[in-house]
Amino acid sequence: MVIASIDIQNGRVVQLRQGAELVLQRDNAGELAEEFDRYGEVAVIDLDAAMGKGNNHGMIEPLLRKAECRVGGGVRSAARAAELVSLGARKIIVGSLAFCDPEKKGAGSGEYGLNRAFLETLTEEIGRERLIIAVDARPRAGGDGRYEIYVNGWKTPTGLSLVETAQAASVYASELLFTCVDREGTMTGIDMEPVKRLRDACGDTCRITAAGGVSTREEIAALAALDCDVQLGMALYTGKISLADAFTDSLDWKKCEEGSRGLMPLIAQSADGQVLMTGYADREAVSESFRRGKLCFHSRTRDKLWMKGENSGNVLTLRRMRADCDRDALLAVVENEGPACHTGAWSCFGTNRRYTWELLQAIIAERFRNPSPGSYTATLDNELVREKVAEEAAELCGAKTRDEVTGEAADLLYFATVLLTREGVSVQDVLDELDRRHKKK
Repeated sequence: MVIASIDIQNGRVVQLRQGAELVLQRDNAGELAEEFDRYGEVAVIDLDAAMGKGNNHGMIEPLLRKAECRVGGGVRSAARAAELVSLGARKIIVGSLAFCDPEKKGAGSGEYGLNRAFLETLTEEIGRERLIIAVDARPRAGGDGRYEIYVNGWKTPTGLSLVETAQAASVYASELLFTCVDREGTMTGIDMEPVKRLRDACGDTCRITAAGGVSTREEIAALAALDCDVQLGMALYTGKISLADAFTDSLDWKKCEEGSRGLMPLIAQSADGQVLMTGYADREAVSESFRRGKLCFHSRTRDKLWMKGENSGNVLTLRRMRADCDRDALLAVVENEGPACHTGAWSCFGTNRRYTWELLQAIIAERFRNPSPGSYTATLDNELVREKVAEEAAELCGAKTRDEVTGEAADLLYFATVLLTREGVSVQDVLDELDRRHKKK
Protein backbone atom coordinates (compact mmCIF):
# COMPACT_ATOMS: atom_id res chain seq x y z
CA MET A 1 0.00 0.00 0.00
CA VAL A 2 1.11 3.53 -0.71
CA ILE A 3 0.32 6.21 1.88
CA ALA A 4 0.45 9.93 1.14
CA SER A 5 1.42 12.24 3.97
CA ILE A 6 -0.28 15.50 4.93
CA ASP A 7 1.88 17.27 7.51
CA ILE A 8 0.19 20.23 9.23
CA GLN A 9 2.02 23.16 10.81
CA ASN A 10 0.57 26.55 11.73
CA GLY A 11 -2.68 25.66 9.95
CA ARG A 12 -1.01 24.85 6.63
CA VAL A 13 0.15 21.75 4.79
CA VAL A 14 3.95 21.73 4.80
CA GLN A 15 6.93 19.68 3.77
CA LEU A 16 10.04 19.97 5.90
CA ARG A 17 13.56 18.77 5.24
CA GLN A 18 14.97 16.89 8.23
CA GLY A 19 11.92 17.95 10.22
CA ALA A 20 13.08 21.57 10.42
CA GLU A 21 13.71 23.37 7.11
CA LEU A 22 10.51 24.53 5.41
CA VAL A 23 10.57 23.52 1.74
CA LEU A 24 6.98 24.12 0.66
CA GLN A 25 3.53 24.87 2.05
CA ARG A 26 -0.05 24.73 0.81
CA ASP A 27 -3.51 25.78 1.94
CA ASN A 28 -5.64 23.03 0.34
CA ALA A 29 -5.62 20.25 2.91
CA GLY A 30 -9.18 19.16 2.13
CA GLU A 31 -8.55 18.89 -1.60
CA LEU A 32 -5.33 16.97 -1.00
CA ALA A 33 -7.03 14.53 1.36
CA GLU A 34 -9.77 13.76 -1.17
CA GLU A 35 -7.27 13.32 -4.00
CA PHE A 36 -4.80 11.19 -2.00
CA ASP A 37 -7.65 8.97 -0.78
CA ARG A 38 -8.08 7.58 -4.29
CA TYR A 39 -4.82 5.66 -3.90
CA GLY A 40 -4.63 4.60 -0.27
CA GLU A 41 -4.84 5.73 3.33
CA VAL A 42 -3.66 9.25 4.13
CA ALA A 43 -1.24 9.98 6.99
CA VAL A 44 -2.30 13.23 8.68
CA ILE A 45 0.41 14.47 11.05
CA ASP A 46 0.02 17.41 13.44
CA LEU A 47 3.58 18.72 13.64
CA ASP A 48 2.72 21.48 16.12
CA ALA A 49 1.16 19.00 18.53
CA ALA A 50 4.12 16.66 18.11
CA MET A 51 6.52 19.45 19.05
CA GLY A 52 4.38 20.77 21.91
CA LYS A 53 3.65 24.06 20.12
CA GLY A 54 -0.15 23.95 20.13
CA ASN A 55 -2.30 21.90 17.81
CA ASN A 56 -4.28 21.95 14.58
CA HIS A 57 -7.29 19.94 15.76
CA GLY A 58 -9.85 22.23 14.14
CA MET A 59 -8.19 21.82 10.76
CA ILE A 60 -7.43 18.12 10.96
CA GLU A 61 -10.67 16.69 12.34
CA PRO A 62 -12.82 17.55 9.27
CA LEU A 63 -10.32 15.65 7.10
CA LEU A 64 -11.14 12.39 8.87
CA ARG A 65 -14.47 12.11 7.02
CA LYS A 66 -13.02 13.15 3.67
CA ALA A 67 -10.49 10.33 3.48
CA GLU A 68 -9.37 7.12 5.15
CA CYS A 69 -6.86 8.68 7.52
CA ARG A 70 -4.24 7.51 9.96
CA VAL A 71 -3.51 10.32 12.41
CA GLY A 72 -0.41 11.13 14.42
CA GLY A 73 1.42 13.95 16.12
CA GLY A 74 1.01 14.70 19.79
CA VAL A 75 -1.34 11.81 20.63
CA ARG A 76 -0.44 11.54 24.31
CA SER A 77 -3.44 9.81 25.84
CA ALA A 78 -5.76 6.91 25.16
CA ALA A 79 -8.69 9.33 25.49
CA ARG A 80 -7.39 11.47 22.61
CA ALA A 81 -6.76 8.37 20.51
CA ALA A 82 -10.32 7.15 21.14
CA GLU A 83 -11.71 10.59 20.30
CA LEU A 84 -9.87 10.61 16.95
CA VAL A 85 -11.23 7.15 16.14
CA SER A 86 -14.74 8.32 16.96
CA LEU A 87 -14.25 11.26 14.59
CA GLY A 88 -13.35 8.92 11.75
CA ALA A 89 -9.62 8.12 12.02
CA ARG A 90 -8.86 4.63 10.74
CA LYS A 91 -5.64 4.27 12.71
CA ILE A 92 -3.65 6.20 15.30
CA ILE A 93 0.11 6.82 15.17
CA VAL A 94 2.06 7.27 18.41
CA GLY A 95 5.76 8.04 18.65
CA SER A 96 7.76 9.65 21.43
CA LEU A 97 5.51 8.69 24.33
CA ALA A 98 5.77 5.03 23.34
CA PHE A 99 9.44 5.14 24.37
CA CYS A 100 9.26 7.41 27.42
CA ASP A 101 8.95 4.88 30.21
CA PRO A 102 7.55 6.75 33.25
CA GLU A 103 9.58 4.48 35.53
CA LYS A 104 12.79 5.90 34.08
CA LYS A 105 13.68 9.48 34.96
CA GLY A 106 15.58 12.10 33.04
CA ALA A 107 16.45 12.29 29.38
CA GLY A 108 19.97 10.92 29.16
CA SER A 109 21.20 7.94 27.19
CA GLY A 110 19.89 4.67 28.56
CA GLU A 111 17.03 6.37 30.43
CA TYR A 112 14.38 5.55 27.86
CA GLY A 113 12.41 2.35 27.47
CA LEU A 114 9.23 0.94 26.02
CA ASN A 115 6.25 2.59 27.73
CA ARG A 116 4.31 -0.64 28.14
CA ALA A 117 1.67 0.82 30.44
CA PHE A 118 0.75 3.50 27.87
CA LEU A 119 0.71 1.03 24.99
CA GLU A 120 -1.40 -1.47 26.91
CA THR A 121 -3.93 1.25 27.71
CA LEU A 122 -4.04 2.28 24.07
CA THR A 123 -4.66 -1.26 22.83
CA GLU A 124 -7.41 -1.72 25.39
CA GLU A 125 -9.04 1.55 24.32
CA ILE A 126 -8.82 1.42 20.50
CA GLY A 127 -7.58 -2.11 19.71
CA ARG A 128 -4.22 -3.32 18.43
CA GLU A 129 -5.53 -3.28 14.86
CA ARG A 130 -5.88 0.52 14.98
CA LEU A 131 -2.50 1.30 16.54
CA ILE A 132 0.65 2.26 14.62
CA ILE A 133 3.92 2.86 16.49
CA ALA A 134 6.37 5.26 14.84
CA VAL A 135 9.97 4.09 15.16
CA ASP A 136 11.91 7.12 13.95
CA ALA A 137 15.61 6.34 13.83
CA ARG A 138 19.08 7.46 12.78
CA PRO A 139 22.30 5.46 12.29
CA ARG A 140 24.34 5.08 15.46
CA ALA A 141 27.63 6.92 15.69
CA GLY A 142 30.52 4.69 14.71
CA GLY A 143 29.24 3.51 11.35
CA ASP A 144 28.27 -0.04 12.33
CA GLY A 145 25.02 0.20 10.35
CA ARG A 146 22.80 -0.12 13.41
CA TYR A 147 20.01 2.38 13.99
CA GLU A 148 18.92 4.16 17.17
CA ILE A 149 15.42 5.44 17.94
CA TYR A 150 14.99 9.23 18.30
CA VAL A 151 12.12 11.09 19.97
CA ASN A 152 10.87 14.65 20.56
CA GLY A 153 10.67 15.68 16.92
CA TRP A 154 13.76 13.64 16.02
CA LYS A 155 15.94 15.73 18.33
CA THR A 156 16.63 13.36 21.23
CA PRO A 157 18.52 10.06 20.98
CA THR A 158 17.13 7.36 23.25
CA GLY A 159 19.91 4.82 23.18
CA LEU A 160 17.29 2.26 22.13
CA SER A 161 18.20 -0.14 19.34
CA LEU A 162 15.76 0.16 16.45
CA VAL A 163 15.28 -3.51 15.63
CA GLU A 164 15.18 -4.93 19.16
CA THR A 165 12.88 -2.18 20.45
CA ALA A 166 10.61 -2.35 17.42
CA GLN A 167 10.29 -6.10 17.84
CA ALA A 168 9.22 -5.63 21.46
CA ALA A 169 6.79 -2.86 20.48
CA SER A 170 5.20 -4.89 17.68
CA VAL A 171 3.10 -6.96 20.10
CA TYR A 172 1.05 -3.82 20.84
CA ALA A 173 0.47 -2.58 17.28
CA SER A 174 -0.68 -3.84 13.91
CA GLU A 175 1.92 -1.71 12.14
CA LEU A 176 5.25 0.03 12.64
CA LEU A 177 6.09 3.26 10.81
CA PHE A 178 9.84 3.40 10.27
CA THR A 179 11.22 6.79 9.27
CA CYS A 180 14.83 6.94 8.14
CA VAL A 181 15.35 10.33 9.78
CA ASP A 182 18.68 11.25 8.20
CA ARG A 183 17.12 10.80 4.73
CA GLU A 184 13.74 12.45 5.49
CA GLY A 185 12.89 15.19 3.00
CA THR A 186 16.15 14.76 1.07
CA MET A 187 14.93 12.46 -1.73
CA THR A 188 18.32 10.73 -1.61
CA GLY A 189 16.88 7.23 -1.30
CA ILE A 190 15.87 5.18 1.72
CA ASP A 191 18.32 2.87 3.49
CA MET A 192 16.86 -0.56 2.72
CA GLU A 193 18.98 -2.49 5.23
CA PRO A 194 17.12 -1.45 8.42
CA VAL A 195 13.82 -2.06 6.61
CA LYS A 196 14.91 -5.64 5.87
CA ARG A 197 15.96 -6.13 9.47
CA LEU A 198 12.65 -4.83 10.76
CA ARG A 199 10.73 -7.08 8.35
CA ASP A 200 12.72 -10.13 9.48
CA ALA A 201 12.34 -9.27 13.17
CA CYS A 202 8.59 -8.63 13.11
CA GLY A 203 7.60 -11.46 10.78
CA ASP A 204 3.99 -11.54 9.58
CA THR A 205 2.44 -10.32 12.83
CA CYS A 206 3.08 -6.61 12.25
CA ARG A 207 3.19 -4.65 9.00
CA ILE A 208 6.06 -2.28 8.22
CA THR A 209 5.62 1.09 6.52
CA ALA A 210 8.84 2.78 5.43
CA ALA A 211 9.44 6.50 4.95
CA GLY A 212 12.33 8.89 4.57
CA GLY A 213 14.17 9.63 1.35
CA VAL A 214 12.08 7.49 -1.03
CA SER A 215 12.42 9.08 -4.45
CA THR A 216 12.10 6.42 -7.16
CA ARG A 217 9.58 3.89 -8.39
CA GLU A 218 12.28 1.23 -8.12
CA GLU A 219 12.46 1.80 -4.37
CA ILE A 220 8.70 1.42 -4.06
CA ALA A 221 8.83 -1.86 -5.98
CA ALA A 222 11.73 -3.05 -3.79
CA LEU A 223 9.79 -2.24 -0.62
CA ALA A 224 6.74 -4.04 -2.01
CA ALA A 225 8.92 -7.08 -2.70
CA LEU A 226 9.74 -7.08 1.03
CA ASP A 227 5.98 -6.94 1.74
CA CYS A 228 6.37 -3.42 3.13
CA ASP A 229 4.23 -0.35 2.54
CA VAL A 230 5.61 3.07 1.71
CA GLN A 231 4.74 6.57 2.95
CA LEU A 232 5.47 9.42 0.55
CA GLY A 233 6.00 13.10 1.25
CA MET A 234 8.59 15.25 -0.51
CA ALA A 235 8.83 13.11 -3.65
CA LEU A 236 5.06 13.30 -4.02
CA TYR A 237 4.70 17.05 -3.48
CA THR A 238 7.58 17.91 -5.81
CA GLY A 239 6.16 15.68 -8.54
CA LYS A 240 9.09 13.27 -8.64
CA ILE A 241 6.72 10.34 -8.01
CA SER A 242 3.02 10.18 -8.85
CA LEU A 243 0.62 8.34 -6.59
CA ALA A 244 -0.79 6.46 -9.58
CA ASP A 245 2.65 5.07 -10.42
CA ALA A 246 3.40 4.37 -6.77
CA PHE A 247 0.14 2.47 -6.34
CA THR A 248 0.76 0.37 -9.45
CA ASP A 249 4.36 -0.41 -8.46
CA SER A 250 3.32 -1.49 -4.97
CA LEU A 251 1.19 -4.38 -6.29
CA ASP A 252 2.39 -7.99 -6.48
CA TRP A 253 2.49 -8.36 -10.25
CA LYS A 254 5.02 -11.18 -10.05
CA LYS A 255 2.48 -13.46 -8.42
CA CYS A 256 -0.04 -12.63 -11.15
CA GLU A 257 2.49 -13.25 -13.92
CA GLU A 258 3.12 -16.76 -12.65
CA GLY A 259 -0.37 -18.09 -13.33
CA SER A 260 -2.71 -15.32 -14.46
CA ARG A 261 -1.11 -13.79 -17.56
CA GLY A 262 -0.14 -10.75 -15.53
CA LEU A 263 -3.78 -10.01 -14.72
CA MET A 264 -5.18 -9.14 -11.31
CA PRO A 265 -8.81 -9.57 -10.19
CA LEU A 266 -10.59 -6.20 -10.00
CA ILE A 267 -13.91 -5.90 -8.16
CA ALA A 268 -16.18 -2.88 -8.64
CA GLN A 269 -18.26 -1.88 -5.63
CA SER A 270 -20.78 0.93 -5.21
CA ALA A 271 -20.27 3.49 -2.47
CA ASP A 272 -23.03 1.86 -0.39
CA GLY A 273 -21.25 -1.50 -0.52
CA GLN A 274 -23.05 -3.36 -3.32
CA VAL A 275 -20.79 -5.52 -5.50
CA LEU A 276 -21.41 -4.48 -9.11
CA MET A 277 -19.06 -6.55 -11.25
CA THR A 278 -15.68 -8.20 -11.40
CA GLY A 279 -13.03 -8.26 -14.12
CA TYR A 280 -9.28 -8.27 -14.53
CA ALA A 281 -6.65 -5.56 -14.74
CA ASP A 282 -3.06 -5.32 -15.85
CA ARG A 283 -0.67 -2.44 -15.19
CA GLU A 284 -2.10 -0.44 -18.08
CA ALA A 285 -5.69 -0.82 -16.86
CA VAL A 286 -4.79 0.34 -13.35
CA SER A 287 -2.88 3.34 -14.67
CA GLU A 288 -5.64 4.29 -17.11
CA SER A 289 -8.30 4.00 -14.39
CA PHE A 290 -6.49 6.67 -12.38
CA ARG A 291 -5.69 8.82 -15.43
CA ARG A 292 -9.23 8.85 -16.77
CA GLY A 293 -11.04 8.71 -13.45
CA LYS A 294 -13.14 5.90 -14.98
CA LEU A 295 -12.71 2.23 -14.19
CA CYS A 296 -10.77 0.29 -16.82
CA PHE A 297 -10.17 -3.43 -17.23
CA HIS A 298 -8.16 -5.71 -19.47
CA SER A 299 -10.49 -7.68 -21.70
CA ARG A 300 -9.34 -11.30 -21.74
CA THR A 301 -11.43 -12.18 -24.80
CA ARG A 302 -10.12 -9.27 -26.88
CA ASP A 303 -6.74 -9.05 -25.12
CA LYS A 304 -6.88 -5.25 -24.91
CA LEU A 305 -7.64 -2.35 -22.61
CA TRP A 306 -11.35 -1.80 -22.02
CA MET A 307 -13.03 1.06 -20.19
CA LYS A 308 -16.35 0.01 -18.67
CA GLY A 309 -19.14 1.84 -20.47
CA GLU A 310 -17.08 2.99 -23.45
CA ASN A 311 -19.86 1.78 -25.76
CA SER A 312 -22.97 1.76 -23.54
CA GLY A 313 -22.17 4.97 -21.70
CA ASN A 314 -22.61 3.22 -18.34
CA VAL A 315 -19.18 4.21 -17.07
CA LEU A 316 -18.00 3.62 -13.52
CA THR A 317 -16.49 6.77 -12.01
CA LEU A 318 -13.58 5.87 -9.73
CA ARG A 319 -13.70 7.12 -6.16
CA ARG A 320 -10.91 5.03 -4.65
CA MET A 321 -8.96 1.86 -5.29
CA ARG A 322 -7.50 -0.50 -2.71
CA ALA A 323 -5.39 -3.65 -2.85
CA ASP A 324 -6.10 -6.63 -0.63
CA CYS A 325 -3.71 -7.76 2.11
CA ASP A 326 -1.59 -9.79 -0.35
CA ARG A 327 -1.59 -7.00 -2.96
CA ASP A 328 -2.75 -9.37 -5.70
CA ALA A 329 -6.43 -8.36 -5.95
CA LEU A 330 -8.10 -4.95 -6.25
CA LEU A 331 -11.29 -3.34 -5.00
CA ALA A 332 -12.55 -0.19 -6.71
CA VAL A 333 -15.24 1.94 -5.07
CA VAL A 334 -17.15 3.61 -7.88
CA GLU A 335 -20.15 5.77 -8.71
CA ASN A 336 -22.48 4.45 -11.38
CA GLU A 337 -25.53 6.08 -12.89
CA GLY A 338 -26.70 3.19 -15.03
CA PRO A 339 -26.55 -0.60 -14.94
CA ALA A 340 -23.17 -2.24 -14.44
CA CYS A 341 -24.00 -5.54 -16.14
CA HIS A 342 -24.01 -6.01 -19.93
CA THR A 343 -27.45 -7.63 -19.55
CA GLY A 344 -28.91 -4.34 -18.34
CA ALA A 345 -29.05 -5.46 -14.70
CA TRP A 346 -27.87 -3.05 -12.02
CA SER A 347 -25.25 -5.56 -10.83
CA CYS A 348 -23.73 -8.67 -12.38
CA PHE A 349 -24.73 -10.41 -9.13
CA GLY A 350 -28.38 -9.33 -8.98
CA THR A 351 -31.00 -7.74 -11.19
CA ASN A 352 -32.24 -4.93 -8.96
CA ARG A 353 -30.51 -2.01 -7.34
CA ARG A 354 -30.64 -2.38 -3.59
CA TYR A 355 -32.83 0.30 -2.05
CA THR A 356 -30.78 2.25 0.46
CA TRP A 357 -31.12 5.45 2.43
CA GLU A 358 -28.55 7.00 0.09
CA LEU A 359 -30.70 6.07 -2.91
CA LEU A 360 -33.75 7.67 -1.30
CA GLN A 361 -31.84 10.92 -0.84
CA ALA A 362 -30.54 10.78 -4.41
CA ILE A 363 -34.13 10.45 -5.71
CA ILE A 364 -35.30 13.35 -3.52
CA ALA A 365 -32.40 15.54 -4.64
CA GLU A 366 -33.23 14.81 -8.28
CA ARG A 367 -36.89 15.80 -7.66
CA PHE A 368 -35.70 19.18 -6.38
CA ARG A 369 -33.26 19.69 -9.27
CA ASN A 370 -35.69 18.66 -11.98
CA PRO A 371 -39.25 18.81 -10.61
CA SER A 372 -41.70 16.92 -12.77
CA PRO A 373 -45.37 17.93 -13.08
CA GLY A 374 -47.31 16.67 -10.10
CA SER A 375 -44.22 15.88 -8.02
CA TYR A 376 -45.25 15.98 -4.37
CA THR A 377 -41.63 16.09 -3.19
CA ALA A 378 -40.97 19.29 -5.13
CA THR A 379 -43.78 21.06 -3.23
CA LEU A 380 -42.24 20.45 0.18
CA ASP A 381 -40.79 23.77 1.25
CA ASN A 382 -38.99 24.23 4.57
CA GLU A 383 -42.10 25.08 6.57
CA LEU A 384 -44.27 22.30 5.18
CA VAL A 385 -41.64 19.57 5.51
CA ARG A 386 -41.07 20.45 9.17
CA GLU A 387 -44.78 20.21 9.80
CA LYS A 388 -44.82 16.78 8.15
CA VAL A 389 -41.84 15.54 10.20
CA ALA A 390 -43.62 16.54 13.43
CA GLU A 391 -46.87 14.98 12.24
CA GLU A 392 -45.28 11.68 11.18
CA ALA A 393 -43.23 11.45 14.38
CA ALA A 394 -46.44 11.71 16.40
CA GLU A 395 -48.14 9.10 14.23
CA LEU A 396 -45.20 6.73 14.65
CA CYS A 397 -45.39 7.13 18.42
CA GLY A 398 -49.09 6.24 18.26
CA ALA A 399 -48.69 3.23 15.97
CA LYS A 400 -49.92 -0.04 17.52
CA THR A 401 -49.33 -2.89 15.09
CA ARG A 402 -46.17 -4.03 13.33
CA ASP A 403 -47.53 -2.89 9.96
CA GLU A 404 -48.48 0.50 11.38
CA VAL A 405 -45.03 0.99 12.89
CA THR A 406 -43.41 -0.01 9.57
CA GLY A 407 -45.56 2.35 7.52
CA GLU A 408 -45.25 5.33 9.84
CA ALA A 409 -41.50 4.84 10.18
CA ALA A 410 -41.19 4.84 6.37
CA ASP A 411 -43.20 8.10 6.22
CA LEU A 412 -41.04 9.71 8.89
CA LEU A 413 -37.81 8.61 7.23
CA TYR A 414 -38.97 10.03 3.90
CA PHE A 415 -39.89 13.45 5.29
CA ALA A 416 -36.80 13.57 7.50
CA THR A 417 -34.67 12.87 4.43
CA VAL A 418 -36.42 15.67 2.54
CA LEU A 419 -35.56 17.99 5.42
CA LEU A 420 -31.93 16.84 5.43
CA THR A 421 -31.69 17.40 1.70
CA ARG A 422 -33.16 20.91 1.92
CA GLU A 423 -30.65 21.77 4.65
CA GLY A 424 -27.68 20.42 2.68
CA VAL A 425 -27.07 17.55 5.09
CA SER A 426 -26.17 14.23 3.51
CA VAL A 427 -27.18 10.80 4.68
CA GLN A 428 -23.46 10.09 5.13
CA ASP A 429 -23.20 13.07 7.50
CA VAL A 430 -25.84 11.49 9.71
CA LEU A 431 -24.22 8.06 9.53
CA ASP A 432 -20.86 9.60 10.40
CA GLU A 433 -22.37 11.20 13.48
CA LEU A 434 -23.91 7.88 14.54
CA ASP A 435 -20.55 6.21 13.95
CA ARG A 436 -18.87 8.85 16.12
CA ARG A 437 -21.34 8.25 18.95
CA HIS A 438 -20.93 4.48 18.64
CA LYS A 439 -17.15 4.69 18.90
CA LYS A 440 -17.02 7.35 21.60
CA LYS A 441 -16.87 5.78 25.04
